Amino acid sequence: MKLSAEKDIADKIAAAKAKLVVVEPKPISPYAALGAAALAATAAVVMAGVVVLGPGVRFDEPVATYTP
Repeated sequence: MKLSAEKDIADKIAAAKAKLVVVEPKPISPYAALGAAALAATAAVVMAGVVVLGPGVRFDEPVATYTP
């Protein structure tokens, strides 16, 4: 009986060790990092434009001062 219990425990230990095997993840693509940086830069430019050109901003025609 003791041999059967030891074998059962050994099987459980082996199963637990198999679950602990870590699979190496795929390396991160440099294109993904470049795309994320481009998206962040675009968002920053858009937000800066909203702040600069907020509500109430008008562009009036400049007065012509040229006289030949």
